Amino acid sequence: MRSGSVVSLVLETRVDDKRWAGVRSSAPAFAAASGWRLGPDGTARASLRCAGTRSGTTVVTVTAKAPDVAGAARVAFTLDVSVVPYTAQG
Repeated sequence: MRSGSVVSLVLETRVDDKRWAGVRSSAPAFAAASGWRLGPDGTARASLRCAGTRSGTTVVTVTAKAPDVAGAARVAFTLDVSVVPYTAQG
């Protein structure tokens, strides 16, 4: 991703009994996740905004869990993101 880019993350409905639970970025300084929405059909949506002005990486994870089972949600989707700043114009 380039600095200032926005990527829409769309996760289709799961085929098992689990539902998407949330999204997290390991380094929000490089790519921040926001706008988490879970639709009535089970489709999840979020935006990833690249806020960094320097190169770096982050791991975006999305968790899922069965709605009627106690316990923490588990990571079900992982996206590795590399951030590359725009080159300076001289």
